[in-house]
Amino acid sequence: MSEKKQGRLSPRKKGVIFLLISAFSFAVMALFINLAGDMPVFMKAFFRNLVAIAMSYVMLARSPEKFKIKKGSMPGLLMRASFGTIGILANFYAISHTNMSDAMMLNKLSPFFALLTSMIILKEAADGFQWAAILTALVGAVFVVKPSFLFGNLGVNGSDVFPLVIALIGGICAGIAYAFLRKVTVNGERPIIVVAFFSTFSCIVLIPFIVFTYQPITPMQLFYCVMTGVAACFGQIFISSAYAACPAKEISIYDYSTVIFTALLGLLVLGEVPDWLSIVGYAIIIGASVLNYLYNNNYLKLKKKADANVSR
Repeated sequence: MSEKKQGRLSPRKKGVIFLLISAFSFAVMALFINLAGDMPVFMKAFFRNLVAIAMSYVMLARSPEKFKIKKGSMPGLLMRASFGTIGILANFYAISHTNMSDAMMLNKLSPFFALLTSMIILKEAADGFQWAAILTALVGAVFVVKPSFLFGNLGVNGSDVFPLVIALIGGICAGIAYAFLRKVTVNGERPIIVVAFFSTFSCIVLIPFIVFTYQPITPMQLFYCVMTGVAACFGQIFISSAYAACPAKEISIYDYSTVIFTALLGLLVLGEVPDWLSIVGYAIIIGASVLNYLYNNNYLKLKKKADANVSR
C-alpha cells in the first residue's frame, strides 16, 4: 500500500513538499542567527555547519553506502561548497545587520542565478520569457536595496545599503552553488553527501578566520548558534532532496515561501516591519517568479502533449 501511495507522488510534488519544508527551516535559521546577537559572522557560520556535520555524519553512518562519494562528483562538490560558504557568510552578515525579510528576499534571487549558471554547466538554456523574468527580478532587487542615488530621501546609503548589497552577493553565490548542487545530484550523488561535504569544507575553511576574530560568547548565544545549525541542516537536506527530485525551473517558485515565513517570524518575534519600497520589491520579485513558474508549467504541459502526439 505504501509503495502504491509513493507511486502517485510525482517527482514535482516531492520537490514542492521538500522545498516548503526547507523554506520554513531556513526561516527559523534566520531567526536564530538574529537572536544570536553581536558575534563574528565566521563563528555563526562555523557553529551552523558544525551541527550540520554531526547530523549528516550520523545519517551517513547509518546508510548502506556510508561515506562513499560517487566517482566524478568531487569537482561539483567543491564548487558547491566554495560558493555555498561565501553565500552563507554574506547571508548571515546581512541578516545580522539589516531587516531579516529584506536580507532573505535578496538571498532568494538565487533561483534566477541558478538558472543562469545552469545554462553553462547543465546546458539548460533559458528562452526570452525566462530572460525577461530574470531582468524583472533584478528590478525588484533594486527596490529592496533602494540606493539613495535612485530613490533620493526615500532610499538608503552608506552603512545602511552595505548589508543589502552583501545580501545580493549572497544570493548570487547561493544560486551558483545550487546549480552545482543540481549537477552532482542529477549525476547520482546522494543529497546527504552534498550536505556533509559542504559542511565539512566550510568548517575547515572558517577555522583561520575564527582564530583571528574570536570573542567569548554567552551560553544563550551558543544555544542560538546550535539551533541555527539544526534548522540549517534540515533546510539543506530538504533543498538538496527537492532539486534532486525536480529541475529548479519547475519548483523554484516555492522557495520564495522562505520570505513569507521569515517576515512572519520577524514581525512576531522581533517586531520588524518592511518599508513600502521593500514590499514593492518583494511583489516584483515574487511576481516575476510566479509568471516564470506558470510559463514553465504551461511549456511542460504543451511539450508532453506534443510528445504524446508524436508517439501515436
